[in-house]
Amino acid sequence: MDDYGSTQPTLYVLDTNVLIHDPNALLNFQEHHVAIPMTVLEELDKLKSGKVSVAAECRQAIRLIDKVLGEATPEQVEKGVPIQRETGNPCGWLSILMSKRAEPVTWLPDDSNDNKIINQLVELKSLRGGDAVVLVTKDINMRLKARACGIASEDYHTDQLVDDVGLLSRGYHNLSGSFWDRVSKVETRQSQGRTWHRVQLTDNLPSLHINEFILDEQNFVGWIKGVRSDELLILDMHQEPLMHQEAWGLNPRDIYQALALFALLDPEIHLVNLSGAAGSGKTILALAAAIEQTMVNKRYRRIIATRSVQGLDEDIGFLPGTEAEKMEPWLGAITDNLEALHMDDENTHGSVDYILQKVPLQFKSLNYIRGRSFQQSLILIDECQNLTPHQMKTIITRAGSGSKVVCLGNLAQIDTPYLSATSSGLTYLTERFKNFPYGVHVTLQGVPRSVLAEYAEANM
Repeated sequence: MDDYGSTQPTLYVLDTNVLIHDPNALLNFQEHHVAIPMTVLEELDKLKSGKVSVAAECRQAIRLIDKVLGEATPEQVEKGVPIQRETGNPCGWLSILMSKRAEPVTWLPDDSNDNKIINQLVELKSLRGGDAVVLVTKDINMRLKARACGIASEDYHTDQLVDDVGLLSRGYHNLSGSFWDRVSKVETRQSQGRTWHRVQLTDNLPSLHINEFILDEQNFVGWIKGVRSDELLILDMHQEPLMHQEAWGLNPRDIYQALALFALLDPEIHLVNLSGAAGSGKTILALAAAIEQTMVNKRYRRIIATRSVQGLDEDIGFLPGTEAEKMEPWLGAITDNLEALHMDDENTHGSVDYILQKVPLQFKSLNYIRGRSFQQSLILIDECQNLTPHQMKTIITRAGSGSKVVCLGNLAQIDTPYLSATSSGLTYLTERFKNFPYGVHVTLQGVPRSVLAEYAEANM
């Protein structure tokens, strides 16, 4: 590749947080030129043996950079090495960004790595003339500083599938009036005690996906089991038996919890994704269904309970005891909900201790799930909103034969730096799996915990 010229494609410069968010990010800029500042490489090097939660991403990014650069000479690395794709011809270039002047242009004090990178881009822009130089970072403040210095900057949006979480599927559609008033043609049949409707699609119906539910004001509940260009296949779900489901003594409090519990107990559903506000019942429903299916039905051999917690990777190593003992303080939501399931027992604490001894419930850190495969397990992942799309993929692919994954989260409570509701792994999962025939997503409503909690959720 020749030196930078006026016909060069856009040069995208990646910040460290982009490569942590998605270690494969450099492959996602098509025919354009991707540059990684030396400062970013140094940060990756420091982080690769630090926090467990980001170390794996750093190592993966470093390995990919090394693979792309291969045996290139220092001159080629500086100018740009073609990015070889798995299929087809090379597309785009990768280079390592280094200073070209003895006295670099300095617009900002060199007291932080962010400022060093921005100063380097100011220098690079002057060398490239009118060619586009764009900083890609998930750090809003760094984007603001770059723009103040005349450098174009943007967020990394490749794995962001929706621009507004308000448009995200809730897993069901509430229709006014009667669903049947919106239907022009229907064929109904009975099979093995179930009622099936083949419905012709009309403009009166919203955009629908497989395994979503239809609810109307006449108490009709339909489960979409097939979507074609001109028709739907709907399983008629009677509301009364849904509301009378039970799992480990727990009954649903509303139709949304009933739909969630139905999906949790269905052996044909391999992925259940529950979102909703704090106290909406996500964890207690999942836990009750998990215990029911391990202790009563013997469908799963064990329950793997885990969650994403900011700071866990730093602090867990300093806690005494085994991995399970280290994890217990972080999984208080699990034991709290166990107590809630047994609050009517004569000795609640005794019941919880008995369950913890008898139920094959294992507390695992997300950091130690990588590289493992869990067979015939129900994998319960709490606080999924704090995971990146890459982390979510890493965890879900750990599900082995006969296993079920249950993801729980609240997009209104994201604690991970550089993550937002639109870039969260929970949002990514919901959107990516909306056509998965063995997955169900339900957004739970209300805050049954207490009047106080409901008021706080709405007004604080």
